[in-house]
Amino acid sequence: MQLIKPKILLADDHGMIRSGITLLIQMEIGDYSITDADSCAKVMSELNKKFYTHLILDLIFADGNALEILPNIKSLYPSLKILIFSMQPSEIHAEVFKKINISYFLSKTSDNDTVVKVLTNFLNNDKNIDQSNSMVSGVNPFKTLSSRELQILHYMLNGFGTKQISDTLNLKMNSVSTLKKRIYQKTDSANFKALIDLCTLYKINY
Repeated sequence: MQLIKPKILLADDHGMIRSGITLLIQMEIGDYSITDADSCAKVMSELNKKFYTHLILDLIFADGNALEILPNIKSLYPSLKILIFSMQPSEIHAEVFKKINISYFLSKTSDNDTVVKVLTNFLNNDKNIDQSNSMVSGVNPFKTLSSRELQILHYMLNGFGTKQISDTLNLKMNSVSTLKKRIYQKTDSANFKALIDLCTLYKINY
């Protein structure tokens, strides 16, 4: 039995998605309190201002990648239930999510019934629904990337140079260069164009 009525923070940088998910939850699941956020900064601000039981979180925002704030969220709000709602293939983040104890992932490409089922289970603190059918099949070369490497990839695909990434993530430039080199090695990409082509093939779009 649900003892505490869910207080939900819904974070996505697209207003139509926030409106759609809010409407779906309130019409199909329950009349719950839902606050929305459109940036990583707004997520942290809202969590600091009010108590929330559940966070529905996209991965990519205009001001950064949610992987940059998830460790802090898990540390500061250990009881907060988190569901990742993203277009990104779930399998490339599986190990990262496992390390920070996030078990809920919902693909934005899921059909309406699946979205309702997963959100219902999530908000009722029931077990997750296996969504292996939404994962990219075969051996995904991005599966072995670490959380930091995925963050670097995000900025590379957005046209950031080494210095910009260094300044944004507060890393030394030689550290960024090393991480970029690892990304190329792990994905077996000879150059940036090959990396872009591989991202397109595996539906990775930052």
